[in-house]
Amino acid sequence: MQISVLSGGAAQGLVNALAAQFRAQTGCGIAGTFGAVGAMRDKLLAGAPADLLILTRGLIDELVRARHVVPGSVVDLGIVRTGVAVRAGETAPLVGDAASLRSALVAANGIYFPDPKLATAGIHFAKVLDALGISGEVGGRLRPYPNGAAAMQALSQVTDARVIGCAQVTEILNTPGVTLVGPLPKEFELATVYTAGVCIRAALPSEARRLAALLAGDDASSTRAQAGFEPTIGNT
Repeated sequence: MQISVLSGGAAQGLVNALAAQFRAQTGCGIAGTFGAVGAMRDKLLAGAPADLLILTRGLIDELVRARHVVPGSVVDLGIVRTGVAVRAGETAPLVGDAASLRSALVAANGIYFPDPKLATAGIHFAKVLDALGISGEVGGRLRPYPNGAAAMQALSQVTDARVIGCAQVTEILNTPGVTLVGPLPKEFELATVYTAGVCIRAALPSEARRLAALLAGDDASSTRAQAGFEPTIGNT
């Protein structure tokens, strides 16, 4: 028996870290599909089977209103920030303020980031480039990928010098071969709440609730922190 999960890539590391514990508790495996949150929502709306959804709080709230998610099943997992990454072993550039971030991006030979239309971090990062006034200047060096995990995987394998990436912190931490430089500077900060909810048409609703409780529970607080989640109010 396997529970079907549609999830934003931000939660992949957390789900994988707790999969063995969930199986031991329930005898149930996890069949997870991870990607840009907009793409996961579209899969659900197109009829893809799902027991549990893990998306941004805004999208889960929309799906509750549209009667795709059971209202009483919704639980926040935590806050995920968007950050900057380089390949492991590379010198980390300064990115603590707008001027430093601008310089680091302009100097980069390749800029790796998730889908600027469907991925939370990708949508935001495109706006950051516009705000910095460098979208045109760096356009030929932009390397968008379908999701943050794919972007970070590509960054880890590229051999060019002076490459940089932007994705959610959880996706950076979950990718061997890349190093988190730090979050985006305060003026460009993006802190996104990720939330789990049981699908209305879940085939295994009880198991879905148990997985949501495990992911969000007090016993998993250290695992969430290691994966890059920060606590929300009431989720420590």
